[in-house]
Amino acid sequence: MDLSPTSDSARGRSELIRRRWARYYLENAPSLTWLIFANVAAVFVGVHFYLPSLPEVDTFLWPLYMDSPVAVLLMALSLATLLPNLGRVLDEAPTNHVLAYLHTIAFVWLVETGLWTALALNLDVGAYFPDAWNYFGVLSTHLLFIPEAYLIPHYGKTTRGALATALVLVLANDIVDYGFGYHPPLRYDLEGTVGIVLVAGSVVTSLLAVGLAARGFERL
Repeated sequence: MDLSPTSDSARGRSELIRRRWARYYLENAPSLTWLIFANVAAVFVGVHFYLPSLPEVDTFLWPLYMDSPVAVLLMALSLATLLPNLGRVLDEAPTNHVLAYLHTIAFVWLVETGLWTALALNLDVGAYFPDAWNYFGVLSTHLLFIPEAYLIPHYGKTTRGALATALVLVLANDIVDYGFGYHPPLRYDLEGTVGIVLVAGSVVTSLLAVGLAARGFERL
């Protein structure tokens, strides 16, 4: 496969994930298939985490309640749009307004969820640390959401409407989380300073995720 540099870097696309590596993983059928499979598997792992509390949440709020499963599901759908492009370079990946919305929202959800998880776990470290999975496992897997999100700008584009929609959705998610108490299950209470910091931090991570999307994507 020809992995020589293209002009995309010069067009301002984010280089958190280098172009040659994005092309290697996204233009090859085996690696693309495994990436899709890994994200679909992560959906089921995430849903399993939320299962005990799902009966207490209205069904129509599940997409805003199960942040991590929704993030990786959106990523799987975003990656799946590349399947018809196999055998061609990323520059030839399909682009349209519908895909711009999907790619943008997937990016924002992944980045916001990764940042929020790191914040939430470390606001009361003693509630999780040194539990091998509930601290190190959850933290490391969710931080990987961020570099994975940066694969998307290598084949997707965005629009002002997509960015505005992502902003509305992610802030609506914050309102559902803290206004109605449907934030992901935590091992500590949101009282006093900890609660204020988490709410404020959640809004900041939401705005930051949309800002990074605006900076990382090319416009359609």
